[in-house]
Amino acid sequence: MSSQDGSPATSSLPAPKIELSPQQWRARLTPQEYAVLREAGTERAFTGEYTDTETTGVYTCRACGAELFRSTEKFHSHCGWPSFFDPADSDAVILRADDSLGMRRVEVLCANCHSHLGHVFEGEGYPTPTDKRYCINSIALRLHPSDDAAG
Repeated sequence: MSSQDGSPATSSLPAPKIELSPQQWRARLTPQEYAVLREAGTERAFTGEYTDTETTGVYTCRACGAELFRSTEKFHSHCGWPSFFDPADSDAVILRADDSLGMRRVEVLCANCHSHLGHVFEGEGYPTPTDKRYCINSIALRLHPSDDAAG
């Protein structure tokens, strides 16, 4: 969710559709998944399973299964993480201002469960329709290949 002008939301977030306790999330996720999805960690560049994947399909939230991105919006940014120029649906993600690490960034959260996915950057000059790069941790995603890709 973002403001009317497309800037990140700075007020309180809407309630997630899925709310679990930290203990329930820990039981559902591996320690590495928990560190990224629930503690806003970042996997090391060029180590994620989907960084260079070209499989046709849908990417869902590894924590809750909500559809987030499609392979048709994925592009090679050579930054070390899967990159998309747009989410599958404008309501699939929430954008939130992130001032951690001494810099201003825009955090990307799953709208369904508020898990941390990564960050979005604008104006980097990539030849995409939106001039945005949703830089998403592979470990935050699960790829569901389309029937075309499975055959």
